[in-house]
Amino acid sequence: MSTANADDASQTTNATNPNGAPRAANPTPPARRALLGTGLGLALGAGGLAPLAAGPARAANHAPSSTAPAPPAPTTPQAITGAKVGNLTGPAETGRFAAPWTDLGIPVRCPDGSLLLVCGDTFDGGGVGGPNWRSPVGLRASNPDLDALVVDGCVGGDQAVGLVPEGHEGGTTAIPSDVFAIGDTLYLHLMRGVIFQTHHSDFWRSTDNGETWEYLCQWPGDAHGGQFQQKTYAVADDGYCYVLSSVFNRDIASGLLLHRVRHEAVGDPAAYEPWGYAGGGWAWGNPPTTVNGIRRRGEICFRAMGGRYVLTWLNMEPLDIRAQVFALPTSDLTVTPEQPVILPTAPGQERDNLVAHPYGGFVFPGSSFDDLRLAVSQWYDDQNYRVMQYRVHGLAG
Repeated sequence: MSTANADDASQTTNATNPNGAPRAANPTPPARRALLGTGLGLALGAGGLAPLAAGPARAANHAPSSTAPAPPAPTTPQAITGAKVGNLTGPAETGRFAAPWTDLGIPVRCPDGSLLLVCGDTFDGGGVGGPNWRSPVGLRASNPDLDALVVDGCVGGDQAVGLVPEGHEGGTTAIPSDVFAIGDTLYLHLMRGVIFQTHHSDFWRSTDNGETWEYLCQWPGDAHGGQFQQKTYAVADDGYCYVLSSVFNRDIASGLLLHRVRHEAVGDPAAYEPWGYAGGGWAWGNPPTTVNGIRRRGEICFRAMGGRYVLTWLNMEPLDIRAQVFALPTSDLTVTPEQPVILPTAPGQERDNLVAHPYGGFVFPGSSFDDLRLAVSQWYDDQNYRVMQYRVHGLAG
């Protein structure tokens, strides 16, 4: 990937100089979508998703397995329903911003009241792999009302620009795993390298509603055995951010690690304190231990919401987007019900919460447990690559 990091990337980027470093004249997109589609084949029969088997509970002081796959947590019998609210990106929705083809759309409420969607690999032209490859980009809805959400602007003015330096040399990219706000400051976490081969992750902040970004720090891709590549942050009202992390590769089984960091220290890698099992008990400061076994995961999203916490993620076996709701960041996730909220189906068969080739599943600010809103991506051919909004009802908490 581009070698711009602590030295080159310490400059603030802006709309007039979005990349801050030389770009390849005509960077050639890698076969990212073939990789992205790995494991996204249909896991759904005509009768719907089969119930998951319940796994054994983990006693509070019982040593977790560090190598065995995670037994599935019990699923709730409560009926979950869902519906598509609408497309957020596509030629009709975001083509005028040179971003007709994009994904992820991680949502964050900005200090000015707008809602920013931070998207991944973005292309212009006739489809995925077209010209003007950028990642990440920022698309903006000036009205954050989730019932009337429309992208009507972008970072860059008339055309969406790359938020940080990324020249895509050698097929590298910068994939966002999270964007979140602490007070009036936005923070952005990126995974850098060839897709699913994370060389390092880095961290940025913005004090102007996401228009410009300042480099803060980075972590090596092999930190904690690679399980610190993909991070998601729950900003709590106790002064801490609680951070869940995993390997960023859907073909590799990974643990799910938990850290905490003070709000004012999120840009200091040394300030991240792990949660782990040692000496017969769980405690902060122990070496990190997976909090929910080992499995293949895609995107993850962790949020503090309504006095509790919600975790959503792309589950790979079986394929669906799931949610867990729990009281504390340190709650036992091995006995917390896993609730499928988005289920896969074939193209042309979509209805309710059935989505062809779903991934993502990022929680919108303004969601509630009674009305959970998710940014869901899909890709199954060069013209079907987008971000959509879904609403979910019936989530047990």
